[in-house]
Amino acid sequence: MLKQQLQIKLSQKLSPQQIKLMKLIQLSTLDLEQKIESEIGENPALESGIEIVKNENSENDYDENTKIETDEIDIDQYLSDDEVPAYRLYTNNFSSDDEDRTVPLSGGISFHQYLHQQMGNLILNDDEMQIAEFIIGSIDDSGYLRRTEDQLIDDLAFTQNIFVEKKQLEKIIRSVQSLDPPGVGARDLRECLQLQLEKKKKDRPELIHALKIIKDEFEHFSHKHYSKLQDRIGITEEELKKVLDIISRLNPKPGGALSSTIQNTHVVPDFIMTLEDGEIDVQLNRRNAPQLKISNAYKEMLMGYQESQKKSKTQQEAVQFIKQKLDSAKWFIEAIQQRHMTLTLTINAIVEHQKEYFLTGDERKLKPMILKDIADKVQMDISTISRVANSKYIDSPYGVKLLKTFFSEGLKNEEGEDVSSIEIKNFLSQLIAEENKQKPLTDDFLSKLMKEKGYIVARRTIAKYREQLDIPVARLRKEL
Repeated sequence: MLKQQLQIKLSQKLSPQQIKLMKLIQLSTLDLEQKIESEIGENPALESGIEIVKNENSENDYDENTKIETDEIDIDQYLSDDEVPAYRLYTNNFSSDDEDRTVPLSGGISFHQYLHQQMGNLILNDDEMQIAEFIIGSIDDSGYLRRTEDQLIDDLAFTQNIFVEKKQLEKIIRSVQSLDPPGVGARDLRECLQLQLEKKKKDRPELIHALKIIKDEFEHFSHKHYSKLQDRIGITEEELKKVLDIISRLNPKPGGALSSTIQNTHVVPDFIMTLEDGEIDVQLNRRNAPQLKISNAYKEMLMGYQESQKKSKTQQEAVQFIKQKLDSAKWFIEAIQQRHMTLTLTINAIVEHQKEYFLTGDERKLKPMILKDIADKVQMDISTISRVANSKYIDSPYGVKLLKTFFSEGLKNEEGEDVSSIEIKNFLSQLIAEENKQKPLTDDFLSKLMKEKGYIVARRTIAKYREQLDIPVARLRKEL
């Protein structure tokens, strides 16, 4: 049975302009430059440069009372790609006199391109080369092949229409594992270390022992059962120390080191902080505040079309097109200004809250600070502050740092004062660094030591902070 029903619903929706503004706020300085360049390329009514206000008394060939013969205007001429847009004649959006505090980016090739370049050295036929190329594409940035043989076989069949047996696939994987850097293409850590040891010359007994430990006694090695390793391999404690020293020099992430040197990891700071005579000055990076203007040519075109008494359908469509582009350009300029204001208010509130740290550079002076603290100060939404903190960097006398690192939870010390979790983590790292590695400190003992120093931290909190600092448990920190 059909029924009609009336329902009233109250909802809030973000306008497309608000969504675009949020995306602009989240962009880094380099991404913002690319966005502006893209916007200028897509919108001919938007130009880079300073808006010049014409003086009424100045001589000008253009008379405002003069009507433009719109019949002779062809809108396509203004949208032609033959002419070079004005923005392409600018090298950047700031003056040549401004100080450029950034370091040029270095070029390079990616980790996977580096592996592809070596494929010519593999002795494989054409079909096997295709499979090898697919395997290289499946290697992650750390240098590991995380997929199983069955998964690779299925993917090759469904995506490449290549059918391969397990035996043949294993042979090709071994060929890929012969590429540089040593250990690339390994399925797990044991295989990665084994591949690196196999490429070394066995001119010392400790190298032979190291290979045997990784191949046959990896479980005892990973759990640091040193006495069992001595018994099973038949070596003394001194010999075991030499073996462990060799293994510790191997690279557990063969692709990681190469990726970090080849890829561009340079960061352009969004804010520049200076400290003079105890006064903090924070400025937005000039590349964050480009000079944009609305095209005068498009304004004049719109004026000419509007003054025309008779408008054809084509001219009406042209007027609508020009209005749309002018409105879009005006909104984009206002959005950039709004972004500028939001970033300025946020960074000033953060610096004011952490003033003691920015004056001294001492991380022990960092106060507990959460997103809500800053959001309340600047009267903005927490999500807006999160977008700024997660993607913006500040260049201070103490280095270029992500704003997110200044946010931390707070704990109470014995005196009832708020202490930043960053300070507690630093002290925890110091305790672990100074411990006796033959008898590492347990989380329970670390908690007691922290309490003696005035930090009331439970054992569970110690374990959480230790994991965040990527520090293993006491058993795995043990050394001979």
